[in-house]
Amino acid sequence: MRVKVNFYRGSTGVYVSSAALSVWTVKAEFGKSQIFKKTCKAMMATKPKLHYPNGRGRMESVRWVLAAAGVEFDEEFLETKEQLQKLQDGNHLLFQQVPMVEIDGMKLVQTRSILHYIADKHHLFGKDLKERTLIDMYVEGTLDLLELIIMHPFLKPDDQQKEVVNMAQKAIIRYFPVFEKVLRGHGQRFLVGNQLSLADIILLQTILALEEKIPNILSAFPHLQEFTVKISNIPTIKKFLEPGSKRKPPPDDIYVRTVYNIFMP
Repeated sequence: MRVKVNFYRGSTGVYVSSAALSVWTVKAEFGKSQIFKKTCKAMMATKPKLHYPNGRGRMESVRWVLAAAGVEFDEEFLETKEQLQKLQDGNHLLFQQVPMVEIDGMKLVQTRSILHYIADKHHLFGKDLKERTLIDMYVEGTLDLLELIIMHPFLKPDDQQKEVVNMAQKAIIRYFPVFEKVLRGHGQRFLVGNQLSLADIILLQTILALEEKIPNILSAFPHLQEFTVKISNIPTIKKFLEPGSKRKPPPDDIYVRTVYNIFMP
């Protein structure tokens, strides 16, 4: 395309006509926008990378949500204190701690923030403010219970059995009745909006982790039993629950020692 460039002389110099300038400006800006789009596309196409020890911990919920959304991800396992120090020294950890997830050109920390971002991006966080608030409320409650499970292997052996009793009591008295009532009340397959959400995923993760320690934990909750079966059979979640997936096994002594070696002073 030919562009006629007109020059005119003003009192302080020679100027290009505004019409010609606008054409070249548009072409230049178009080129920039194409580069920007390609850069964004490349970042979005990169698999998320998870930085954490090779075990469940607080990263396991992130793995669950990515898997439920059908998103493949890579992992870089922390095995030494030096690896953690390298991330800290490189300003990769906003608050000097993991979990950290590299995703869409960002380095996200803080478990709940990571979960919210992934859930929102993959339409697992409700359709409107009311649904998002309900999902957030259910997730916050469930994560309080899940935190007891996460910390359990780090207790002294004499305290671990006592804590199992404590977890069972809290689950049966405080948390599970809430979700049983919700499911019974609206008669739907999912907790919120009759579609899969972050709330369903975190609740299923927590139920299955508790059943590893207390197999009959749902005996008094028929709606939660039905919920567990149905959500477990969603194709992406079913795949994650199969052997060979990136779901981590229950923490063992090796995992506990690794965590102590990395994070203890």
